[in-house]
Amino acid sequence: MVAGLNPSFVLQKVNEVKFEERPVPSIKSDRDVRIEIKQTGICGSDVHYYTHGAIGSFVVKDPMVLGHESAGVVAEVGSGVKSLKVGDRVALEPGVPCRYCDFCKAGKYNLCADMKFAATPPYDGTLCKYYVLPEDFCVKLPENVSLEEGALVEPLSVAVHVSKLAEIKTGSSVIVFGAGPVGLLCCAVAKAFGATTIVAVDLVESRLELAKSLAATHSFIPTRGDSAAESALKITKMLGGDKPGYAIDASGAAASVNTAIHVLAQGGTYVQAGMGAPEIQFPITEFTVKELTAKGSFRYGPGDYGLSVELIASGKVDVKKLITHRVAFDQAEDAFKLVKAGQGVKILIQGPQ
Repeated sequence: MVAGLNPSFVLQKVNEVKFEERPVPSIKSDRDVRIEIKQTGICGSDVHYYTHGAIGSFVVKDPMVLGHESAGVVAEVGSGVKSLKVGDRVALEPGVPCRYCDFCKAGKYNLCADMKFAATPPYDGTLCKYYVLPEDFCVKLPENVSLEEGALVEPLSVAVHVSKLAEIKTGSSVIVFGAGPVGLLCCAVAKAFGATTIVAVDLVESRLELAKSLAATHSFIPTRGDSAAESALKITKMLGGDKPGYAIDASGAAASVNTAIHVLAQGGTYVQAGMGAPEIQFPITEFTVKELTAKGSFRYGPGDYGLSVELIASGKVDVKKLITHRVAFDQAEDAFKLVKAGQGVKILIQGPQ
């Protein structure tokens, strides 16, 4: 690794990364904050750029710093910053919208077409020593929340956004498909929101055990060869004949999407959180006659980061259970290879020393 003022982990092209010495980013607005990055988690999107060089229309055309799930320590503040000071520990909300479009003004800035999101082409990410964000996209961490936990605020905010869109209420019955980091956190947030029945669905028993240690009351492993309707029937029997009122797909798998529609109760709500194939077959008759509500969920919006920090600080969500590996900055590529191989749940990379 090259030692420099701002050492960065840079994707050059598919499956090729290197450490680079880059300039320390400057504060351009009096409301900007420069953060020294201390912990960064690896997201599936980071790995997808690493292995494929693109996600949909977002194509890596030039070298790009990876990473967007980060926490760090404030190193410098602009002259107009009021809520933060040097030395404060913060979670970074890594997408800055334009603030001027109709979506931004309506409080849906996650839908802003001019969003500048870390490690989404052409914008660099946070796997570096220093990163600059506006003050209001840095969420201060309470004393009882570690920097490691702060790095997991990003995926937890995704789960919070999903759960808010689903409108999960006290006493709800929720089924979550996919027990990766986001699915696991959706289970945890559902419990924090008052759900009393939480079913986790996955093909890997160890992931389901983790889901149950976090929040799930039931787990289900689909039987190979079963149709979506057959899986739904087995889940319903497991629940004593009851059908969940809320379904979240965090897998992106067509079989999960179809099973979710079949297992939902009449009038239920379905939220799509996971990315999968661009197009799938969909049980439109089942969806229609049950009068289901379906929503897509994309990243996070106003208040999601703040609520996520509160859930961690209060002990309602224990994100530490997801951390399976910790690596030094100069081992970042090894960490990406671990995720690519399907090992671990959440891998954290320490900031450059």
